[in-house]
Amino acid sequence: MSIHIEAKKGDIAETVLLPGDPMRAKWIAETFFDEPKLYNDVRGMLGYTGTYKGKPVSVQGTGMGIPSTLIYCHELINEYGVKNLIRVGSTGSYQKYVKIRDIVIAMAASSTSGINNSRFINADYAPTADFDLFMKAAQYTKKHNIPIKAGNVLSSDEFYEDDFNSYKKWAEFGVLCVEMETAGIYTIAAKHNVSALSILTVSDSLVTKEATSADERESTFNTMIEIALSTLE
Repeated sequence: MSIHIEAKKGDIAETVLLPGDPMRAKWIAETFFDEPKLYNDVRGMLGYTGTYKGKPVSVQGTGMGIPSTLIYCHELINEYGVKNLIRVGSTGSYQKYVKIRDIVIAMAASSTSGINNSRFINADYAPTADFDLFMKAAQYTKKHNIPIKAGNVLSSDEFYEDDFNSYKKWAEFGVLCVEMETAGIYTIAAKHNVSALSILTVSDSLVTKEATSADERESTFNTMIEIALSTLE
């Protein structure tokens, strides 16, 4: 048992899906897993383990933002031996061609967070996806004719920014979309020599101002989860 996860050794699979919303973790387990079992509800941050096509897999809510997510990633890796961290979450589009419900796979993650600056003072670290996980996801989408966007995403510390139009600078440099966790996950995975991938569904667009509802974000992003689970094969 760790500080924030009450599971016992062996209760958590080597591959863990990481939604920010704990209720989305519950939905994923109940929708996709065979015989899901709750292993954590400390602070309401739900975690489940089950099987998918006979292979063990877990899902753990992380909360919003890099600091909260890193708490769970650190404990999953160091206390429970997790080897594959796969973020599944929503994102806001920065590009006109990245549309509502599009799937984005993050090859790399820029960030406004100061966490890496505290490690790499006066230098920039470039958090990137694990190549093998990325290729498995990409090959699955190609085989099943699922269109995706892949590239650089932004992990922001602020959800409500003072300057709404600040996204345009990132967009000019090809950043596809914004979320709040990927850069942290990719960094901690690299630090501990484990694998990480971030698969995102576009829930809203800063360009067109379109948006999905909270209920849709919780329970209708099936394709993203199927892509994540395909990496088990």
